[in-house]
Amino acid sequence: MATGVGALGMWPEMQLLAADLKDFLLGPPMKDIPATQISKHVWLIYSPDGFPTPENRGMMSNVTFVVTSAGVVIIDSGSSLQIGQMAIRMIKKVTLLPVVAIFNTHFHGDHWLGNHAFVEAYGTQLPIYALAKTQETIKGMEGNAWRLLMERWTNQSTAGTKVFAPNQVVTSGQEIKIGDVDFAMHHYGRAHTDADLCIQVVQDQVTCVGDIAMTNRIANMDDGSYAGTFKYYKELSQRTGKQMWLPGHGRPANDLLETYGDFLAGIWEPCLQAVKDGRSEAEAKQMVLTDPRVKKRATDMQGFEGNIGKYTSLAYLEAEKEAF
Repeated sequence: MATGVGALGMWPEMQLLAADLKDFLLGPPMKDIPATQISKHVWLIYSPDGFPTPENRGMMSNVTFVVTSAGVVIIDSGSSLQIGQMAIRMIKKVTLLPVVAIFNTHFHGDHWLGNHAFVEAYGTQLPIYALAKTQETIKGMEGNAWRLLMERWTNQSTAGTKVFAPNQVVTSGQEIKIGDVDFAMHHYGRAHTDADLCIQVVQDQVTCVGDIAMTNRIANMDDGSYAGTFKYYKELSQRTGKQMWLPGHGRPANDLLETYGDFLAGIWEPCLQAVKDGRSEAEAKQMVLTDPRVKKRATDMQGFEGNIGKYTSLAYLEAEKEAF
């Protein structure tokens, strides 16, 4: 009995300890970012930052949702449990319909780690669609690696996030009807990665392009291809016609593929020419930095100074393979 009484007397302290432990295991809540309506069915929770930091708590990519008559469809769920939970709060300000599906555009963690929040809120049977390569990659070691990287980059702000991989595989050309909205799947080879899924919201003439194009950020091309990106743009444009292109990073625009493609061409074409002329990588970099297509974006591209050298090098290496 004495042990029981003693334990009872310590209960407030135990509650405080449990609360502290929970705060330690879970990162802080993400601040609310109100959704903006893009078209009849499409809403955007916009991320102004292009890279994860402790200050932005990993909010570095857009979360898009589509309100259909059957429920809400998420296109890219964000970088963490906390961001996904914030997105759910914002969705409830727009509609009381439940979330009925998620699409993940590719396997980089800022586009799918938020799956956790939606599975927690709507159940493990919630369909999460992606290309087979995305599902395979997230289920492998890379899925957990992204979780750990995001925690490190944000000083543990995303702690508590668990990996929930896509559970439904889609293919290019497939159409999925959810309520009164048709979603068309597009994939045309390697661009930003070798598993870039673009999702066309057919009735709205809006296509979510993931990271194959960005508005104000220089894209990571470590897993990608310059030549492949241009081929992807051409095929996607031919298949969809005029669209509002909604990127994973930055604001949507009707001319996004044109403007971002012009910037990428300013990197790619000088590198290809340098290789053909037998010039060095250092010479190629100077050609890129003086190209007017690159110069005019140097001041408004997030991460330009820190990444232009690396992505010029990647372009040069790819140009060597392309030329020979």
